[in-house]
Order: sequence, then C-alpha cells, then structure tokens
Amino acid sequence: METSTTAELVSNVYSKLTKNITKFRNVVGRPLTLTEKILSGHFNEINETNFSGGKDYVFLKPDRVALQDVTGQMVMLQFMQAELTQVSLPTTVHCDHLIRAEVQGDIDMKVSLDENSEVFKFLQSAAAKYGCGFWKPGAGIIHQVVLENYAFPGGLMIGTDSHTPNAGGLGMIAIGVGGLDAAETMAGLPWELLYPKRVGVKLTGKLDGWTAPKDIILKVAEELTVSGGTNAIVEYFGPGTKSISCTGKATITNMGAEIGATCSVFPYDERMETYLKYTNRKDIAELANQNKELLVADPEVESNPEKFFDKIIEINLSTLEPHIAGPHTPDLARSISELADDVTSNDYADPISVALIGSCTNSSYEDMSRAASLAQQAKSKGIKSKIPLLVTPGSEQIRGTIERDGQMDSLKDIGATVLANACGPCIGQWNRPELEKNKKNSIVTTFNRNFPGRNDGQRSTLNFIGSPEMIIALALGGRLSFNPLKDDLVAADGSKFKLEPPKIAPEVPEEGFMIPDNIFVAPPTDSSNTPVVIDPNSKRLQRLEPFTKWNGSDFVELPIMVKAKGKCTTDHISPAGAWLSLRGHLDNLSDNMLLGAVNAFNDEVGQGKNILNNKIESFSKIARQYKQQGFNWVIIGDNNYGEG
Repeated sequence: METSTTAELVSNVYSKLTKNITKFRNVVGRPLTLTEKILSGHFNEINETNFSGGKDYVFLKPDRVALQDVTGQMVMLQFMQAELTQVSLPTTVHCDHLIRAEVQGDIDMKVSLDENSEVFKFLQSAAAKYGCGFWKPGAGIIHQVVLENYAFPGGLMIGTDSHTPNAGGLGMIAIGVGGLDAAETMAGLPWELLYPKRVGVKLTGKLDGWTAPKDIILKVAEELTVSGGTNAIVEYFGPGTKSISCTGKATITNMGAEIGATCSVFPYDERMETYLKYTNRKDIAELANQNKELLVADPEVESNPEKFFDKIIEINLSTLEPHIAGPHTPDLARSISELADDVTSNDYADPISVALIGSCTNSSYEDMSRAASLAQQAKSKGIKSKIPLLVTPGSEQIRGTIERDGQMDSLKDIGATVLANACGPCIGQWNRPELEKNKKNSIVTTFNRNFPGRNDGQRSTLNFIGSPEMIIALALGGRLSFNPLKDDLVAADGSKFKLEPPKIAPEVPEEGFMIPDNIFVAPPTDSSNTPVVIDPNSKRLQRLEPFTKWNGSDFVELPIMVKAKGKCTTDHISPAGAWLSLRGHLDNLSDNMLLGAVNAFNDEVGQGKNILNNKIESFSKIARQYKQQGFNWVIIGDNNYGEG
C-alpha cells in the first residue's frame, strides 16, 4: 500500500469531486458551501436526497486514515479480527501520546522507549503486516506530521484523535473518530457520518500586533461554547482568512474540537499554496491551483452567507484582543485586559507555577518564531522567565529547523527546557514531583484542553490557555494579572520597560524546512511473512475475542449504570494520563471506566449502586459483575455528554 499523498491520489480525488459536485448541485438545486463540496465529493454514492444537517446519515469514502499510538492499538487489534492481508486505503501510525515529560527531551525519550517498547514493537509490526506507514517515537505529534506530509486541500481524512481536524488548516475535511470507525474504514467499508449542520464564521479585517490565530478560536469558543458546534462543520470564510497563515488556520481548526464541532475547514488560498511548496509538495499545490473552484465555496455563499449556513458569527480581526481561556473549560475566554479582575473575583492563584508552549495546536515555525521574538526582547534587557518554561516542538522537522535558525537558542536563553517532540503535558504525560498534592496552582499553556486533572493529574491545577506569544509574556511577568499590553517589566539594570508586540514572523523558513532522517518506516513490499508481535502474557496488549452475535431481540429492562450529572467529557468517561499505558489491553483498561463521572443519583464520583448487592461500588467493578451475570446495562448522559 502506498502511504504517501501522491499527486496521482490527489488528481483522482479532484476528478471524483468534479463529477460528484455536479451531481449534488443538481440534486439540491443551489450553490454549495465548501463543506458540501468536499463531503459530496466523497459520497459513496449520490442519490436524489436533499440531506438535512443533524438528522440524516451519509456514507463516505475517506482518502486516508491516521492512528496515534494510544487509540491506534485497539484499532489494530480490531482490524486483525477482519483477517485481511492489507488495509484498503493509505494509513499511518504515529507514536506521540506515550512519550513522557519530566526532565528533558532526550532523557524523557529514552525512558519512554524503555517503558513502551512492547507497544511500539506491536504497532510497528502491525503497520508492516498490514501495509501502513510507521512514524517512530520522536518523529512528532500526529497532527503536525500529517499537516507536513499528508493533508491536502479538498481531501477527506479520519483519525483516531479528536484533534484530527487540525488538517482543516490546509483545506481538508479531517474528522476525529473512534477506533471501530477507523478499523472498518481500513477494512474497506464506507464510513457513516451524521450529515452535519453548517456553521459559518466570517472573518474580516486583519490580524496585527499581539493578536494571533489562537485568539480567533478562543473568541469562537466564547461565542459558541463547548457545545455550540455539536453535529456541525465550522466553515471559515471572508477576507480575513487570507491574513492567516496555513499553520495559523490549523491552530483554529484544531481547537474546533473544543466547541464540539465535527470538524472545521478553511478555503484554499495562497497561504496554503506557500505551505505546500515549502513542505515539498509543489505538485499538489499546482493541482490545487488548477482545481481551485472545487476548494472554495461558490461565490454566492460568501455574498449571501445567511442563505447557506444554519448559524453565522462574524469576527473583525482588526479589533480582536488577545484572549486567555480557563480554567477547566476552553470556552471560559476573556480578553487579556479582563483577566486580572477575573483572577481577583474568582480567587484564582495569581502566581504562575509553570508556562508551557507547543503541542499540536501551537508548535509551528511561525508560532516558535513569534515566541522567540519576545524571548529576544527579554534577553536584550537581561531578564529570564520568572517561572519554569517548557517547550514542546510539534515535530522533528520543526525542532531541527528552529534549532538551525536560532529560535530554540532564543527560548533557551530565557530559561526554557525543551521536551520531546510529543504530546507530553498536553495529554497528561507530565510528572511534577515538585508539586504539593492538591495545592491550588495556575499554569499557562498553548494547549487546546484544560479540563481538571488533564495535564498533571491534579484537579487543583488551573490551566489558562493562550497564544505562544502571550504565554511567553506571562512567563516573563510571572503572574496571571500581568497584562503585557499595559504593564511594565523590570530590566536587569532596574529600568522599567514594556514588551513590544511580537515581530511579524515568517510562516515558513526562508531556507526551507530541515528534513529529518530515520523517523519513518515504510511498509515492506511483501508482508506475508511478517509476524504481529504480541506477548501472550502482556499486561498492556491483549488479543480481542469477538462479541457474542446479537440474537435480534430488543434490549429491554436494562439496569442503569449511571445517570451522569453535569459536565462529563471524554476525560471523565475514560481518563488519560497513567491509563494511556493500558489502551491496548481491554480488560485492564476497563478499570478506568467512568472514573470521573458524577452520579446524579448520589453525587458520588466514579461510583454507583450495584443492584446485585445494593452496595456503592466503582462503576468498573459493577460492570464486571453484571457481565458475569450476563446483564447488559445503559448509561444516561447529561447535556453534551462525551464532550471532547
């Protein structure tokens, strides 16, 4: 199986888009949004149906699948049940979630390789066996690697991670899915999707000064809340889109997951063309230029958007202020000028304990360059970060390039510690031995999620999210109430000074990106004799047994396991952190089931009533007993159950 996004693949996709869009336009009898063009271009078949957003289901044929090392384990175990010799479409595996963050990149990587060797060996062997590409630990975060190598305008991709929509910054419909969806698609089945509603975000004006792409999505989250995009694709349009780099667009679409959106997408433009050319995909840029009408909404949509979107919000980038979101939810956003009052009125911990920049959301060349420009200002005044500053490069390509071009040195000059090219603290692989347990403390990050306990396992940690430049500024100030737009810093000589807005940074390096070696393993031409490596005594990997075949009868009189109360995100349902190590062993992993869910019947967290013995026990213990007795059971969700 060819795993690359070749010009031939893209050309075939555009040919199908051309045919299907014409058919679909005839069916609906009106101009089309970009979302409708890409989706209809990937319909398994087009019938005479005018699909209704949020109600009807459609079957699609994606162009590729991406798996990460945690969720990808179960996908491979499920795919093995199909007894096929090869995946049916280009598929890649990326090792990023199992890499710890504790000391420093090289040290943490060595420990992580030792800790997770059996999982990495399994994934590499399964990738080789079934024709998938394998990105080694240290290659980078899945979404950054996909953007650099595989995403393309007008394509459709699914991935087993909720921030798969990152690729929407390159004009692709990219949707995060569960493992079974991925396994079925890899096996050749069409993929089923609830046809999405359409939310339009019109951008006018131009980003300038302190304002960054991160502020756009934080403003959108403030407007729509964490459930405002549910069952919808968010489509950005308007003249303001052209002022945002391709990687800046990816920051915005990445965090569409935080408003519950199916995904988000931008129309093709010159900024995407530039990025494609600088990432060695000139042939794909040329194909996109030749087919641009397929990769943007019809002109009537931009002229009269209210006729084509279910909801529209408008943001003037010229007047947008820098925003900070948090704690505990990404839609609790406010402008930086309002943060100090919020700190006081809510009794947040004002001193910042740690600042972190990077992650799949904000680790581009442009992000690191803007952060480095502030670090250079600090160095010129003889000061450093007042708190620990941790930097996570998004990929080995980014790490090598900013090391070559000097941004890394600028960040180190003010005290930064560089972590491995991986998810690390963002996904909860962060060990903080210096932190007193349950002590309220504030951290500032460029991450996408700030749910309680997500980053360091401590629900007392308050995570405030912002742009890379704003996080560097807050690190220099050392407190949440510091406003870099108004407040002074003190130089080494005792004089006061204000930070200047970060310099306009190049979106791509003038010398081109550094091309790393030995981080990707292509599948062999013949894998018939390739074994899949699973130790039968493993506590981390377990071959699956098929479920008992359904007898055709309805499920009736099911006991209620839990009625969830209030916010119950994916982190409440199946926590990450230490549990990530068990994602390939279904039996052991099941002990984390609903650990963070609040039970509406008794307000207990992670516990409910066992109807077999009338005791209050953990949900996983109850479920095991029900299974032994042959009971099925049901969960009742509250509003926005499964957020994330």
